[in-house]
Amino acid sequence: MTTDWDVTALLAGMARDLRPLIDPEQTAMIGIFTGGVWLARTLHAALGLQQPLGQVDISFYRDDFSQIGLHPQVRTSDIPFGIDGRDIILVDDVLYTGRTVRAAMNEIFDYGRPARIRLAVLVDRGGHELPVAADVAALRLNATAGEHIKLRGPEPLRLELEQRRLQP
Repeated sequence: MTTDWDVTALLAGMARDLRPLIDPEQTAMIGIFTGGVWLARTLHAALGLQQPLGQVDISFYRDDFSQIGLHPQVRTSDIPFGIDGRDIILVDDVLYTGRTVRAAMNEIFDYGRPARIRLAVLVDRGGHELPVAADVAALRLNATAGEHIKLRGPEPLRLELEQRRLQP
């Protein structure tokens, strides 16, 4: 089922909320594959960031790797700027347990030590298992365990909410 959320308007709101938190010359942005990268491309351009856009694939950094299995399309991470001492905006599509964000931060720290990492997400759906909070979230929901929120794209970007039957 496709929702009626306007992803373009949500992204505009995220850009508005991020603008006072950044220095366009010094702040860098990293998107988490795949949905976070799709969003980061739009936000990076809207904010006029001068550092190139970075992207990370956290497949091998997940702490629940044995439970979720290998993602069929492992991609190469690309961080084309120095991390040390830099403010980073980390972008993801849906914040749920916090494990994806934790994995992304582990990978970022393999590249260096940033001054700060701010988290920007399209949807914070609640249900965090780790103490991870978004600095900027376009949409905050209290989704149930049976609801799955997925960003589809890249063209056009759209949010889908699926109802899943829980196993007894």
